[in-house]
Amino acid sequence: MERYRSYSTFLKEFFGKKLYKICLDGGCTCPNRDGSLGTGGCIFCSAGGSGEFSEDASLSVTDQLKRGRAQSARKYDGDCFIAYFQAFTGTYTDPDRLRSMLSQAMSPDWILAVAIGTRPDCLPEPILDVLSEMNRVKPIFLEMGLQTSNDRTARSINRCYPTATFTRAVHALHERGIRVCAHIILGLPGETGSREDLQYQTIRYLNTLPVSGIKISMLNVLKGTKLGEDYLKDPFPIYSMEEYIRVLVNCIEELREDIVIERMTGDGPKDLLIAPRWICDKRRVLGGIQKELKERGSRQGIRSEKNDRTFSDFI
Repeated sequence: MERYRSYSTFLKEFFGKKLYKICLDGGCTCPNRDGSLGTGGCIFCSAGGSGEFSEDASLSVTDQLKRGRAQSARKYDGDCFIAYFQAFTGTYTDPDRLRSMLSQAMSPDWILAVAIGTRPDCLPEPILDVLSEMNRVKPIFLEMGLQTSNDRTARSINRCYPTATFTRAVHALHERGIRVCAHIILGLPGETGSREDLQYQTIRYLNTLPVSGIKISMLNVLKGTKLGEDYLKDPFPIYSMEEYIRVLVNCIEELREDIVIERMTGDGPKDLLIAPRWICDKRRVLGGIQKELKERGSRQGIRSEKNDRTFSDFI
């Protein structure tokens, strides 16, 4: 019995086979880091812009794909892939350059789709037009960092856009037939302990939107980040593995049944990770999640409220 809608099941339904991702670096940066917003970036984001496992940005997209395919062949027996622009903000560029990036990524017949990590404030109309155009060539899956629906928490982590921006972006992409996956983080400062319900409010907020997928991650405290500096000076509460599993399963129970859970944990680079160290044991974490769901006799969406709330009810 599958107790949640998994990414592997979705891929088999959508493409008829299992796919693997090749992580790419399109050479983009981020408006929250390059001075455009004048803020220095989200406090949890590393120098690699969450793209530490991506291919070398000095290579062309074509060469990155070839290299990624060769490396994947050592571990996987699959013959088809998703090209994943993971590093920084993949739509923070001009339309012509984005079209070129996507054309190169879609060119091999063994690439069946393209995924792009981005911010909802980096989707102006000309970029949306390119995404819509290229989505007719091969499917585009857009991943957007939300982290939390609570604007107060968002300001504390220096996200630098209001939640309403995320709402508008999801609807704009949905209208163009582009699948959207939301990234959220559990255990953010200010959302644990007595304020734990803020995390469930983020799930309820997403339930009101036409999102197709979600990636859920435990807060990673990394070296070289503002969050890491703050933690080393004055450590704040970090979930134990048992606490994380409990909160995560609560989130799964709240999550709308049709939303694909693309990730339930995240493992940052071990050489950068300050805390929590337990997150490195991914197999143990995933096993613990399955055990908790089974012991509760639970499943995705069991507590999801079927009503007509809008996002304004949750901010």
